[in-house]
Amino acid sequence: MAGSIKDLSKYRYERASEELENAKLMLDNGKYKLALNRSYYSIFHGMRAVNVLDEFDSSKHSGVIAHFNQYHVKTGDFSKEASKIIRTSSEMREHADYEDFFVASRQDAEEQVQKAQIFHKFITEYLQNKGIL
Repeated sequence: MAGSIKDLSKYRYERASEELENAKLMLDNGKYKLALNRSYYSIFHGMRAVNVLDEFDSSKHSGVIAHFNQYHVKTGDFSKEASKIIRTSSEMREHADYEDFFVASRQDAEEQVQKAQIFHKFITEYLQNKGIL
């Protein structure tokens, strides 16, 4: 495998890790909408870290999610729980980012940060098994 693909995967994983830390900081500071947003982006960059190993990328979030689900959840690389986490996180981010008068609760933010942590663990284990980390 080309070193550059491995490097890009690792870089995207590091971005996922950084966004997870940002999500925790936003949660701790009462910025619940931002915690939802950063939780989603942690998951998003985690998916991109895996997808790049297939030499796949997309300019659309839906493309990244569809590829990940088709080539990594359906094949058994990741559990169906991963797909559920992605869907919920994406929906919560869209509410937080685009809905007028949407109020994110602490509970919403805590749940999404926790799900992002679970997803991050899945990605970490996968990339370790692939020799990326």
